[in-house]
Amino acid sequence: RSSDLVDRRQGTTAGGLKASVALAKDFKIHVDLACKAAEEFVNIYYETMDKRRRMLSKLYLDKATLVWNGNAVFGQESLMEFFDMLPSSEFQVSVLDCQPVHEQATQGQTTVLVVTCGTVNFEGNRQRYFNQNFLLTAQTTPTNTVWKIASDCFRFQDWAN
Repeated sequence: RSSDLVDRRQGTTAGGLKASVALAKDFKIHVDLACKAAEEFVNIYYETMDKRRRMLSKLYLDKATLVWNGNAVFGQESLMEFFDMLPSSEFQVSVLDCQPVHEQATQGQTTVLVVTCGTVNFEGNRQRYFNQNFLLTAQTTPTNTVWKIASDCFRFQDWAN
């Protein structure tokens, strides 16, 4: 029977192929939602970093981790102190990428990996390239979903001459 045919390259039956297509469509929806959340988050994050830095720690979970050029900072209070000591900034994001993280890896918590690259000018310093990675988790209430940073890794990208 044709429904029992196995595609030997893929190792799936015709019924399995239909399930794979359905999963791919479902995954596409998750990717689209992750990208929308990432774009909104990135706009909020860098505007807050540049213009309302005292509010920035509110975007992080209580036990969030930041690794800034190899220096680890833990928790909202330490994050607030760290961001307060940075000079004023002007970030320009030129690259944004994101993907949902599989729920098996996050114990069912809706999570998105966000990667940004661009340039930053910290007052009194030369413009530098940066790369920043965020793990965002959805904090859901009956009326709202808010994305919070669980982990943040920032690095200057200094190119060899």
